[in-house]
Amino acid sequence: MRRLVRPLARWLAALSCAALLPLATASSPPPAAPALATATASASPAAVAPNPPGSRPPLPLFVLNSRDANVSRIDRARQAEVERIPVGKEPHHLYPTPDGKSLIVANAVSDELHFFDPVTGALQKRVPNIPDPYQIGFSPDSRWFAVAALRLDRVDLYRHEQGELKPATRLPLPKAPSHLWFSADSRTVFVTLQESDEVAAIDVERGELLWKLPTGRQPAGIVVTPDDRYLLVGVMGEDHVQVIDWRERRTVGRIVTGAGAHNFRGLGDRRHLFVSNRVENTVSILDMQKLAVVGTIPVSGGPDCLEVTADGRELWVTTRWAKRVAVVDIAQRKVVRTIPVGRSPHGLYLHDRAPLL
Repeated sequence: MRRLVRPLARWLAALSCAALLPLATASSPPPAAPALATATASASPAAVAPNPPGSRPPLPLFVLNSRDANVSRIDRARQAEVERIPVGKEPHHLYPTPDGKSLIVANAVSDELHFFDPVTGALQKRVPNIPDPYQIGFSPDSRWFAVAALRLDRVDLYRHEQGELKPATRLPLPKAPSHLWFSADSRTVFVTLQESDEVAAIDVERGELLWKLPTGRQPAGIVVTPDDRYLLVGVMGEDHVQVIDWRERRTVGRIVTGAGAHNFRGLGDRRHLFVSNRVENTVSILDMQKLAVVGTIPVSGGPDCLEVTADGRELWVTTRWAKRVAVVDIAQRKVVRTIPVGRSPHGLYLHDRAPLL
């Protein structure tokens, strides 16, 4: 999808998902994790009680329309798109600032970042000359900002000082660095390489490559389990999640989810993880303690990026080929409504959301 000079395989590989890097906002504590059923064999997620009467209306959902160069703002109370906000070319990923006061939209082809109010969608500022910000994210300690420049085959690291981004390292990493995730101590950033079928680990302070390991075809989404023990990698060109012991630097398992295993979003209970399977048209529910699939949700249209409401009741999913956002009732494990948006919807964001894992 990136530029026409790339072959079709790269065009498909580049259709990756929204940022999932760990973040602790200074403006407010994370919401409490949703309750779980404790006596079921599958340990599947359970519904959470609805908000009490008189509570504030839900905050809007923002969706990046990559091929339309704009952002849809969805009124969740009305269950409808109410605005399209213009941005730069090919917005793919978005990420909140550590203080929670801004939402960054990364425009990969126009080489710029747009900062928006995460509640109203009002533009705060534009930061030009950020080359190819395909995937972005802050380190857990908020000192570093990482950019996976997929088109340029490199990872750029910026120091985050007093709200400003200062270039620190440009590290070549062929081919097609795609998704990012930091270790819990912020010392290492892990990157999937979609065209060389590898995952790389980078020493953040030194700006040096530590190691690379082989994966299945077209690795995409990546997370570190809450115990900081395993890397989980969505193998988009196949049908599984690869489990890597990153300290021992070896693959220790495969979890079959579905064709086109792509990206991740935690339920917020530090145990259950949603996996979008773009070709299979399903979302798998993975138990990160058992390293096993415990449920499957049908979602048509090429499920891509995922977001979970603060109460843990709804999973919102961009359907990449259908120009819609699907709303999943987690307890029922089914799509209960869809909302039309722009072309090639990719990243999405809720300011009142569940913790990332």
